[in-house]
Amino acid sequence: MADYLALAGKTIVVTGVANRKSVAWFVGRALEEQGAKVIYSVRSEARRSSLQGLLKDRPVFVCDVAQEGAAERLAGDLSAAGITLIHGLVHSIAFANYSDGFKTFQETKRGDFLEATAISSFSLVELARALKPLMDPAASVVSIGISSLLVTPDNYGYMGPIKAALESTSRFLAKSFSADSEIRFNVVGAGPLKTSASAGIPGYLESYLYAEKLTFRKRALATEEVANAVLFLLSPRSSGMNGTTLVVDAGLGSNAFDADIIRLAMRPENK
Repeated sequence: MADYLALAGKTIVVTGVANRKSVAWFVGRALEEQGAKVIYSVRSEARRSSLQGLLKDRPVFVCDVAQEGAAERLAGDLSAAGITLIHGLVHSIAFANYSDGFKTFQETKRGDFLEATAISSFSLVELARALKPLMDPAASVVSIGISSLLVTPDNYGYMGPIKAALESTSRFLAKSFSADSEIRFNVVGAGPLKTSASAGIPGYLESYLYAEKLTFRKRALATEEVANAVLFLLSPRSSGMNGTTLVVDAGLGSNAFDADIIRLAMRPENK
């Protein structure tokens, strides 16, 4: 069936492209393959310059969500460029300060926690609010979260609670926007991915390889698979989904008692 996702000709704002490994880049590329018009939003002028070879002649705007008022400025820039109808928004923004290396959760600094919360979670509120006047009444907003908010990985630290805040924020926005629109808010809960951002997490490689062993298929989650889920949630084919999290983890969340993992944990000499 041609154009099953009905995304051709739709205008989608995609935030958070940092490089060719970014979830946002995979989402944008997949959207373009479906015939959508993708508007990219990046963190800084320096980032826009560094992405010239990747994004080429695509429309790219700057929005540093760490700065108050940045979302409103983005909305103004979009309007000035003649972009007055948006059918979707992809929030793929996250930041945590790991410059001091691994710290236990109780050692989290106030400033680091608040900064990460503002960028990784509250920015969804600011972007949705600022872009709402430009949004189609049935637009879809999709955020990138994590596959489980119940696990407590040591090396992920305070980003666990902040990703939980992002998921809750999405649900509350779904409720709030429902008062005068059918704009939907959903989250893709992604399992561990091989991205440049995740590489900055202390000890991430070991966690990534462990997660791969826990998947049913014994093969790590691909970024393209997360992008495909995002496209479904952006599409009117998912119109019945609002305020939800779609978990994409290749089954690792249901495979804690995998026989191979148990054998390695209890008798590591047999590896």
